Amino acid sequence: MTLTLYNTLTRRKEPFEPLEAGKVKMYYCGVTVYDHCHVGHARACIVWDVVRRYLAWRGYEVRYVQNFTDIDDKILNRARAEGSSMAAVSERFIQAYFEDMARLNVMEADEYPRATHTLDGIKRLVHELEQKGYAYPANGDVYYAVHSFAGYGKLSGRKLEDMQAGASGRVDAADLDAPKKRDPSDFALWKAAKPGEPAWESPWGSGRPGWHIECSAMVRDRLGDTIDIHAGGNDLIFPHHENEIAQSEASTGQPLSRYWMHNGMVTVNGEKMSKSLGNFTTIRDLLDRDGANPMAVRLFILQATYRRPLDFTTEAIASAHKSWDTMRDGLLFGYKHGQQLGYSDVDDSSFGNPEYMRMPEDSKAVRRFRESMDDDINTPGALTVLFELAKDLQKESNRLTHDGKTLADPQTLRSQWQTLVVLAQILGLAASPDVGAQRAAPLQEAEIAALIQQRAVAKQAKNWAEGDRIRDQLKAKGISLIDKPGGITDWIRESG
Repeated sequence: MTLTLYNTLTRRKEPFEPLEAGKVKMYYCGVTVYDHCHVGHARACIVWDVVRRYLAWRGYEVRYVQNFTDIDDKILNRARAEGSSMAAVSERFIQAYFEDMARLNVMEADEYPRATHTLDGIKRLVHELEQKGYAYPANGDVYYAVHSFAGYGKLSGRKLEDMQAGASGRVDAADLDAPKKRDPSDFALWKAAKPGEPAWESPWGSGRPGWHIECSAMVRDRLGDTIDIHAGGNDLIFPHHENEIAQSEASTGQPLSRYWMHNGMVTVNGEKMSKSLGNFTTIRDLLDRDGANPMAVRLFILQATYRRPLDFTTEAIASAHKSWDTMRDGLLFGYKHGQQLGYSDVDDSSFGNPEYMRMPEDSKAVRRFRESMDDDINTPGALTVLFELAKDLQKESNRLTHDGKTLADPQTLRSQWQTLVVLAQILGLAASPDVGAQRAAPLQEAEIAALIQQRAVAKQAKNWAEGDRIRDQLKAKGISLIDKPGGITDWIRESG
């Protein structure tokens, strides 16, 4: 089956054909670093992480670039409030970003350009646009003349005559720069310096770049005139990505990107989650304060089609934790039963590592997984395949625990386990137990009862991470928990 992707530019699914066979140049519009990332950011980063992982698994050499916007009014406002500097605020939240994403198992990009590191490229691009008649200076500012670009509106589908003033996307309804503009739809490429703000020298005087020109320059500097995939949230379609197209294509005469991909927003009770609305939950609050398991968060995000809205609720996160319990049991199957099933390599360092695993490429599970992912990265369909594998392994685990034998032969089970681990890794889902702890001294019944009680208290407080930790601790000691209706938890001591 051919990989197809929904292209926002054409408003339809299209077969994926990169510019250069076997290679993909992909750019994701990253975060503005003035605060901690929230669940909406987590969704975008996880979605594009999965697209990147899947393209690599399909055999493409992926060059993945993600920017940091580190010149912005919001950063300046934060710096003023703290008595700090734009550079200090940016650096602090860039480091926080890396910490949060590492916990969510988001792979690092190949490169993280910053606006402050791309100023030469930004000024060069502004100069080219001015020379070609697409931009004009006005009292230290430089504006893009929107009416000069015939294709303006082709990404968003908006007609120029219907667009409102303030197309910079970073101003209030009352446009303070309106007197300098030739047309209300024009947007700033370069802004004249203001007292007390960071500024850089340029041919138009001291100032700083506008938001949109930063990404155009970073794409061009790091990936060239035309790339394969330009990704971001659908709130960026207009004006940010529309303006990127206008800037880049007016300068180079080439398409900026072959495919434009956009993820849907995370909502809270049907309303967009955002810092401006004050209804956001940061990633670290979700993981630390609320005790969410990072893998359950990934499941929560991937259980929805990436282009649709995703409603964030306590119930949805709790459901994702239950789903993760099932998935984790399947992923740990080989660790738990490898010795009993006679796997000779259980003590090897490579055991359980997907890089060393082989799975039947023509198996029904692999074919169905690929068919789902080839259909515009249909992660809900792909997860259905993984849960079927995990549930089958869970059943065989119970048989092995209770009856001492399985219905399927050990090598078939190993193949199913490895298929699950490898396919789950493509979605960034992984579970790694402390194998050495499984051979530790057995727990006494009083210790087991005390830990089960601690877990019950944690679950009542919705501290899912602590509940998971206790469950994993018991599993590592050979104790398997069985949750029953009415809040009752039984346990069995595993053989072997």
